[in-house]
Amino acid sequence: MAGLRFVGCCEAVRCWVGSDRSVAADGDIAFRILGAVQLSAADGEVRTVSGRQLAVLSLLLVRARQVVSVDQLVDASWNEAPPSTARAQIQFCIHALRAEFDRMDLPAKIVTQSPGYRLDVADEDVDSLLFENMVHEARDLARNGMVDEASSSMRRALRLWRGASLDCDSRVVRDHVAWLDELHLEVIEECLGHELELGRHRELVGELKTLVAEHPLKEQFRYLLMLALYRSGRQNDALSVYRDGRALMVEELGLDPGVKLQRLSEAILADDETLLVQAPRTSTADSRTSWGRPRQLPTTIGDFAGRDELVDMVGRLLASEPEPGPARNAVPIVSLTGRAGVGKSALAVHVAHQVATEHFPDGQLYINLHSNAGNPVTAREALGRFLRAMGVNGASIPDSEDERGEMYRGLLADRRVLVVLEDAANEAQVRPVVPGSPTCAVLVTSRARLTGLFGSRIVPIDVLSPRSSLAMLEGAIGRERVERERDAAGAIVAAVGGLPLALRVVGARLAAHPHWTLQSMVDRLADETRRLDELRHGDMVVRSSLEMTCEVLDVGAADLMNRLGGLDADDLPAWTAAAVLDDAEGDSLNRLDRLVDAHLVDTTAGEAITSSRYRFHDLVRIFARERLRQNEPSAESESIGRVLGGWLQLTGLAHRRLYGGEFVTLHGDGARWPVPAAYTDDVVDDPLRWLESERANICSAIRQGIDFGLDELCWDLSVSMVSLFEVRSYFDDWLATHEHSLAATRAAGNDRGSAALLCSLGSLYLNQSRLERARSALMPALELFAGLDDARGLALTRRNLGLLERMRGVADSARAYYVQSLEGFVVLGDLVGEASVLSQVAQIDLDEGDHGAALVKLERAAGICGEVRSPRIESQVRYKLGKALLALGEYESAGQVMAEVLDLVKNANDVQGESYAVHMLGVIERKRGRLARAAELLEKAIDLCARNLDHVGVARAQLELADVELTRGAPKQARMLAEQAHTIFVEYKIPKWALAAERQLRACQGGGGR
Repeated sequence: MAGLRFVGCCEAVRCWVGSDRSVAADGDIAFRILGAVQLSAADGEVRTVSGRQLAVLSLLLVRARQVVSVDQLVDASWNEAPPSTARAQIQFCIHALRAEFDRMDLPAKIVTQSPGYRLDVADEDVDSLLFENMVHEARDLARNGMVDEASSSMRRALRLWRGASLDCDSRVVRDHVAWLDELHLEVIEECLGHELELGRHRELVGELKTLVAEHPLKEQFRYLLMLALYRSGRQNDALSVYRDGRALMVEELGLDPGVKLQRLSEAILADDETLLVQAPRTSTADSRTSWGRPRQLPTTIGDFAGRDELVDMVGRLLASEPEPGPARNAVPIVSLTGRAGVGKSALAVHVAHQVATEHFPDGQLYINLHSNAGNPVTAREALGRFLRAMGVNGASIPDSEDERGEMYRGLLADRRVLVVLEDAANEAQVRPVVPGSPTCAVLVTSRARLTGLFGSRIVPIDVLSPRSSLAMLEGAIGRERVERERDAAGAIVAAVGGLPLALRVVGARLAAHPHWTLQSMVDRLADETRRLDELRHGDMVVRSSLEMTCEVLDVGAADLMNRLGGLDADDLPAWTAAAVLDDAEGDSLNRLDRLVDAHLVDTTAGEAITSSRYRFHDLVRIFARERLRQNEPSAESESIGRVLGGWLQLTGLAHRRLYGGEFVTLHGDGARWPVPAAYTDDVVDDPLRWLESERANICSAIRQGIDFGLDELCWDLSVSMVSLFEVRSYFDDWLATHEHSLAATRAAGNDRGSAALLCSLGSLYLNQSRLERARSALMPALELFAGLDDARGLALTRRNLGLLERMRGVADSARAYYVQSLEGFVVLGDLVGEASVLSQVAQIDLDEGDHGAALVKLERAAGICGEVRSPRIESQVRYKLGKALLALGEYESAGQVMAEVLDLVKNANDVQGESYAVHMLGVIERKRGRLARAAELLEKAIDLCARNLDHVGVARAQLELADVELTRGAPKQARMLAEQAHTIFVEYKIPKWALAAERQLRACQGGGGR
């Protein structure tokens, strides 16, 4: 039963043991975990904790100032399978802890940060952190020869311990502090070793005997005791300690003592006086060993050859266990560096695939940072993409780079994930993307030596050996052909100097001309000796190799390569070749094939030739762009303009498929390029999936178009992409495309484009509940559209202003804007706009309790949705229609409508919409008296909202579930749920719902339902 899953949570603050007061030995330390967990207030009050709060607080303390995910807190609180309400219980525990912190005025704060919480506290306020700092200082003193000061400092640090760390039965928590207990023993060993060195052997004998008795198999304590006894003139006692230890180890472990202990025994037996002269120093180098899973690695190349030793070395560096010493918590970072075309990326991907399965089973993250493509990916962008790959909803990704980094490191904590960063420009681009857990590893490729990336292992990549070069050539043209002309093959390898890109180019030429002999290629290379010699001089190497390749291309293929090189894109759909040539009916595909044959363009085959993707090597793209600008300087802008026009045509088609026509959108006068019908099947079949797949290319095209002054095309395409940005919560792309385009339209004096972008930015800010920013965008948009007498722009902007006013709670003002917007959409014949406004006005009626008026408007809106196919608007309209029917007591009809809504949002993969629909179905079932089913649905809604990090949604569902539990005769469980919901409503400052929770709590005390 649901209520049983909340056992322990309802006690909240009362689970703290509050009757005992004592003064701590170190009264200025607020949090003590070196023993039983205690909280100490400035007035001397001391509290101990128990229950769920003990596990939650313990984990937050041992990972102070790091984000601890809710999942990790659940694991710490339940050693076995957690209940379905575990996340809600954790949330309530956090609220209880915060309240106690405030009451005791403790110098710490629990901050909510996706995907969990972070405890902000200073080192001096946590005894374990203070202990670590004191140990570091003591070790620094020892390294500088200040042994007496070091031992005194260590003694002070050891006095902070009151027993075993964290007296908590949570397995997860114990795993997190195992290293701390080990450090405790290490420091004891070091301290005693320093004191022996200072000649205090007689004073230490008693303490060492106790330690040996407590840790009979720990050889270091036995070693120190033997040394102390010998120096105290007790040779026989020292040897007796050795004999007793050896007998115990043989009996318990079946092993003799270690070499160090054996040698000390032999030295004592021989009465070696050197033991009295200089005491051996003790070693502190004991090793402390210490989700969807992303699989983003590109395909490894099929003809990878050679570099066996390098592959093995890089693999071992990535997969190695943490080494003993200070670096044991460092993340393994390997940086592959070398000249352009030397094969860094191929090697990185090849090694990554080799180590992925065995050593990094939790996933592999990959990104090309494009530092040499003119549009480098920022660390903030990379973190956003990685968070999405790890399953974080777009709406939950923080704005700032720092917060994204904290969420990223929190998600990777204790996971084994490999991160591959290709083409990094500098350390600043890499450092924020390095995980915080030593169980992960990072593999970087860069032309620069990233010497400022501390802790990284730089691996220089040189040219291939003659043997590996021959193997690579065999992969390109076949072994039989190489064997037939072995000497000539060797001459080719020598001529190109073993540079992989040059070998690939030469191999492609030979493969494209199977009738050529290898000797004929040797002769060609000999005729171009001066050019090939430049292969050894920096950037000229690649350019010269590519020039040789282009000489064998026909004019048509070369022209296409140059024009495609003008585009910034990760990969290209086939139709872009026709667009850059402005030749929709020509032979662009044949020209593409000739580029593929020459290995100047890579291809990924689709089910049909029109769905194939084409990709330039970055260096080839740079080379092609240079040729284009040298030979046809005006062609670059023209090609980019036609490609933007093609994207506009396709995004317009996607919008019409989603909304049933050209509804609720604005377009400009930029020329569309007519993409052939053969390329539109994917758009028609699944427009959202197509938009998702082309998102990166379209955003890149917008940025590039802005650089060429194509503001009209860019604002239109930016606004068109909102069809995807809004549904999938791509808020970063929404903001970036619009802000860049807005700067361009303003610079060009393009008022209509500026107004359209401002209106759309207002919609973005409303989605994020940033109301003041929404107003600052929408009011200028309204003014611009009014000046232009643009009816569609005015209707859209007034609709957004109506929503803004409703969110602010100003119903009259909202209605006024909605009336104007509705009139505009009706005149324009924009049915979807009309339905959208009607549903929003109906929501005001529902808020005010006028359910009949709301129903009339919603039925009218639903009728409009029946005329056009617009799934997003239809789901919103029908959701509100279901709420209206519920309010009118028509439960069966409400249930049918809400089931239809659930189907719509599931088909759209809208998890947030699903949580709302499931919640309402639970409410309907409660009204119909089906309490078991209602509880089941509401618990599912709680889970969905928790996954979306929708805390208010969780609380609303909890409040409904409390009513169900109370009706079922479980007032205790109902009270727990209502208390949890009330806490959230108060925290989020929602007084209306907080009052509803208070009414529910009073009902629980009375034992009756609402």
